[in-house]
Amino acid sequence: MSKTNVARLLKQSDVPFDLLSYTVDEEDLSAQNVARKINYPLSSIFKTLVLETDQKQHIFAVISGEEELDLKAVALALSTKKVQMVPMNDLMRLTGYIRGGVAPIGAKKTFPVLLSDRAVAQSYMIISAGKRGWQIKLAPDDFLTFTNGILFTNR
Repeated sequence: MSKTNVARLLKQSDVPFDLLSYTVDEEDLSAQNVARKINYPLSSIFKTLVLETDQKQHIFAVISGEEELDLKAVALALSTKKVQMVPMNDLMRLTGYIRGGVAPIGAKKTFPVLLSDRAVAQSYMIISAGKRGWQIKLAPDDFLTFTNGILFTNR
């Protein structure tokens, strides 16, 4: 039985994945901590950030745990002038997810997905399964297809 909405949606679409769990540390929700807890390299852990363009469009940016988000690179990829992070207090209202459990799949609203091009060099990527303590391991190509994602170069 699927433990999260993300897992349920992937299973319904016959997307192969592994569901991974770990004990949550409320004081440390970082990608580094998740990597340690599930014993995978930080380069395979991808975090989902929610952004807003100057035209008030929302976007999921999915980047490696090793990366810092380059807002100018996102704006360039979207052909917009400016993007900014959504305030943490708005995450639940916009996505239905809380910090540390935001996933680009199964959100309350569907937003465009940008994926760092670092993902395609790997055989798998690990993203939040939509709940703290749960991660999904899947192929980057399957992720891109399922989300209609767009690759971008995060400088």
